[in-house]
Amino acid sequence: MATGSDKEIVYLPLEDVESEHCALIVEKGLAKVEGIERPKVELNNRRAVITIDDEESVARAVKAIEGLGYGVTTVKGVFPVLGMTCASCAGSAESIVRYQPGVVSASVNFATGNLTVEYLPNMTNAAKLQKAVQSVGYDLLIEDESRQQETLEEIHKKKFQQLKAKTIWAILLSLPVVVIGMFFMDMPYGNEIMWAFATPVVLWLGRDFFVNAWKQAKHRSANMDTLVALSTGIAYLFSVFNMLFPDFWHRRGLHAHVYFEAAAVIIAFILLGKLLEEKAKGSTSSAIKKLMGLQPKMVITIQPDGAEKQIAIEDVNTGDIILVKPGEKIAVDGMVISGSSYVDESMLSGEPVPVLKKENEKVFAGTINQKGSFRFKAVKVGKETMLAQIIKMVQDAQGSKAPVQKLADKIAGIFVPVVMGIAMLTFVLWLILGGNNGMVQGLLAAVTVLVIACPCALGLATPTAIMVGVGKGAENGILIKDAESLELAKKVDAIILDKTGTITEGRPQVTGIQWLNDDDAAKNILFSIERQSEHPLAEAVVKYLDGAATIALSAFDSITGMGARANHGNETYFVGNKKLLAENNVSIAESLNRRAEEWGKQSQTVIWFSDSKQALSVIAISDKVKESSAAAIKELQDMGIELYMLTGDNEATAKAIVQQTGIGHYKAEVLPQDKADFVKELQRQGRTVAMVGDGINDSTALATADVSIAMGKGSDIAMDVAKMTIISSDLAKIPQAIRLSKQTVVTVKQNLFWAFIYNVIGIPVAAGILYPVNGFLLNPMIAGAAMALSSVSVVSNSLRLRWKR
Repeated sequence: MATGSDKEIVYLPLEDVESEHCALIVEKGLAKVEGIERPKVELNNRRAVITIDDEESVARAVKAIEGLGYGVTTVKGVFPVLGMTCASCAGSAESIVRYQPGVVSASVNFATGNLTVEYLPNMTNAAKLQKAVQSVGYDLLIEDESRQQETLEEIHKKKFQQLKAKTIWAILLSLPVVVIGMFFMDMPYGNEIMWAFATPVVLWLGRDFFVNAWKQAKHRSANMDTLVALSTGIAYLFSVFNMLFPDFWHRRGLHAHVYFEAAAVIIAFILLGKLLEEKAKGSTSSAIKKLMGLQPKMVITIQPDGAEKQIAIEDVNTGDIILVKPGEKIAVDGMVISGSSYVDESMLSGEPVPVLKKENEKVFAGTINQKGSFRFKAVKVGKETMLAQIIKMVQDAQGSKAPVQKLADKIAGIFVPVVMGIAMLTFVLWLILGGNNGMVQGLLAAVTVLVIACPCALGLATPTAIMVGVGKGAENGILIKDAESLELAKKVDAIILDKTGTITEGRPQVTGIQWLNDDDAAKNILFSIERQSEHPLAEAVVKYLDGAATIALSAFDSITGMGARANHGNETYFVGNKKLLAENNVSIAESLNRRAEEWGKQSQTVIWFSDSKQALSVIAISDKVKESSAAAIKELQDMGIELYMLTGDNEATAKAIVQQTGIGHYKAEVLPQDKADFVKELQRQGRTVAMVGDGINDSTALATADVSIAMGKGSDIAMDVAKMTIISSDLAKIPQAIRLSKQTVVTVKQNLFWAFIYNVIGIPVAAGILYPVNGFLLNPMIAGAAMALSSVSVVSNSLRLRWKR
């Protein structure tokens, strides 16, 4: 549960919400509940997100969802309460539990000494409830409870097993009905035997369809369950009537057919379809499951007395010293304090080569230690770790909606009522135009229309593809924040690249320094100014001048895009580019100028240090171009994308980088605002612009661009603003991200085309449009199979994304 002032955000895990249409019904239902604001259903994450102002709203929300015919994944438990001496103790224990986040209902029976509680497993667990009861002086007797996610996984697993059992029974019981209905219709007691086998399939195995349809009807709503319940219910009741009163039809010169096989097989096929769909949908979220499986359950901590102690991951605190042995997974984010080893970070960055970790280097949760052993201090634990952030980002992205989905949502919203209308119209037309057999054939055609119509395929078309696409990106070290950016990336035809940290390594080093007069006092001033600066080039100067004395400065001022200024004594000093010196009328000696020009031609970055009158020194800083940059730039150009490099660096350095990498266009000595303005300029020309950067100075341009991509080794601000993050900071991942976007959008279009075309062709054929032409009438059983396969085919097509390069 997330908190904002007095309001809280609650995540309700949903059951039986299988399509966007179901999601819309739940959203509308929650919007009417008192105390709930901004309800949103995330179909892929199988959860509803609500904002509440009091704890009782959770119970109201759960009741509302169940009232609509859907379920909320809750855990019900009975726990003995220890230490109660009177009835008021029971009241006290009950009220503290009832007001815990995630508790739906709670009651304490003093006579039995038991707490009966229902709670959301993704928000709380028995251990948390025990702590709450202990806080008011009692205790709760609980067994060891597995972690929340595992509880949810177990519930889903149990549901899947139940569905599997139902499906197997439905198929076994339907087989004799089909055999008799198709081949032995005239056998003695054939109708009664079919009725005996079909009844448990329709009324027992298919009861959920009828229960949920009734709940929908009470709220003047309808969903897929309504269609299934109507079609099988009509076929079943019509068959029972014909079996019991065959004379009704015989008197009219017609044969009293029964359609038990249609009712039973439709239920069997739809259960089979649901089973296959659940299995496939489980595969679409495999990326999240893989990420969640990266964290070990137990860790070895080093106690203050030097002893080793094994503790649960949940008990690790910031500052704990953790021992990592060869082959073990790293549990939390931290800093190595002793030892060294190579660590496989491929699961986070997508980079296959292990990275050497030694003292004072960062390690991340979920990565795997190789052959060495080391100790590290825990810096970020729980939800703060990079792995936890990635899991949350991937979940949020998989729960977001792509713009293309809006049309599918609108259609899904009116789909079921329209289909019911078409079914009624079909029946009426058959009744009027169908002759003697018009009523029976009309009834069958209406049933077939209800069965074949599939809102699920429409609702699953976009989310499943987005889910697989986002998951595949995460597996390859490309974090995508929302579905919109994944959809938009394929349209990118212009990419703006920042230089430092994007094309280059982002680890600048001083390669040379020339002084006008070699003066220790000047060195100390330069060292002190650069120590206060946040610029990465300043860090390089500080490292180079390590050992210089820090002196007191006044009036320090960072000048965006130019450098810094500070006062010492009665003098003002400047550190920055040539433009800063020119603006302050600082003279430059010819010897320093010549050296600066030489360094510029060698693609070195040149910075100046001066007092208010003259330049005191010139410094050359070099930042190596990444090994993969040139190949990645060529690959992007081969894809027909225009590339632009914008840098605050001088003209000579920028030109040298462009020559090394083959970028077509560049601008040097650019201020942060100029980058954003250049993005707008390209957008005015009708281009879809991607901005790639890693620093705070790129954040405005990142926010302005159509698609924003941050380098994972850069600043947190850049990553917060950007819609995509390349964890490894490797430019070669950008063509991969664009290809992934193209593949995902193609899959979405294929899915939508199939879902639309299936319904557009299927419904008229089911209604009997071909009957006047060639006498063809679709069998309701075949319609049931087609309907079941339509959803499965959409999900399966989305899963193909996982195996594409």
